[in-house]
Amino acid sequence: MRTSPTIAIVCSGLLAASLAGCKKKEEAKPQTGGSATSMGNSGSGGGGSGAGAAATGSAGEGSAGASATAAAGSGAGGSAAAPAPADKRVVVKDAGFLTPESILHDAAADVYLVANINGEPAKADDNGFISKVSPDGKVSELKWIDGSKPDVKLDAPKGMAISGDILWVADITVVRKFDAKTGAPKGEVKVPGASFLNDVTAAEGGGIYVGDTGINAKFEPAGADAVYHIGKDGKVKPLVKAKDLGGPNGLAFANGSVWVVTFGSGELYEVTAKGGKGEKKAGAKLPKGQLDGLVVKDDGELLVSSWEGKAVYAGKPGGEWKQVLSDVEAPADIGWDTKRKVLLVPQFMANALILLPL
Repeated sequence: MRTSPTIAIVCSGLLAASLAGCKKKEEAKPQTGGSATSMGNSGSGGGGSGAGAAATGSAGEGSAGASATAAAGSGAGGSAAAPAPADKRVVVKDAGFLTPESILHDAAADVYLVANINGEPAKADDNGFISKVSPDGKVSELKWIDGSKPDVKLDAPKGMAISGDILWVADITVVRKFDAKTGAPKGEVKVPGASFLNDVTAAEGGGIYVGDTGINAKFEPAGADAVYHIGKDGKVKPLVKAKDLGGPNGLAFANGSVWVVTFGSGELYEVTAKGGKGEKKAGAKLPKGQLDGLVVKDDGELLVSSWEGKAVYAGKPGGEWKQVLSDVEAPADIGWDTKRKVLLVPQFMANALILLPL
């Protein structure tokens, strides 16, 4: 029996008083019977590693920097996060997601793409898939790109980016390419020396940047920490590569630099990318560590997800960080709907999505 996903709107657990006034606003009805809509605090699910693994620990050690100067702005860094206000989040669950690691708003098609690992994050099992979800939270195609099909190779998909007409997807040690409109396979780019490719961000002039968290299949530091540039011609070039990069996880390109958040060292730093030669700038700690996803809003503000904090923080490098989403387990590689100003959060362990208007 096929049912539509459960969609609920819930209030933040931080303000108990607000819970009483939080009303259920939308309930997806089953197509042939079945699932009920529930309401409560979000974030059911176990722990795990924001590097995309069900592991506890640090994925490498990194140095804590001073304040970072930014394309987004600067100020006095290191301040504690302000508490999050009550929020109204849409939770999409019971939709068939299996270890959702990353979510991307395809602005041209106006659809959300969700990368599902469906298994172990470092295992080449060829059963990963990418879902299409409409902005109202309904799954339009659960397995739009499906690794189980004979003509598709997809093991443990993580970060995604669209550059030109190509959807680039990080997949352990390779970056796979698909037609952004049809989902048809368009080849792959192998990254020599890679151990755990994680997030992807589009680069100027075509191509992408991809980060390597630098861990092995046991989620132990492997010394492969790096950020690579892959040109639209498929040529791979390290932008930065060093053991002390802290386990690069989330990436975002803005104003000629690649911004990086790390799972191992819990910091944010800038890597200059002009001229094809990268330079890592001093980093800054966020209120909590195990950082996973990173997006840059149109106004230059950054959004960063933290497994340790069970939160998503908003701020600018060198300034104060505030919680915009709290009480959320395993917030993985977040996305941003630029059209509706909605934060998109895949819950790695709970097989669910959170959509939060900001």
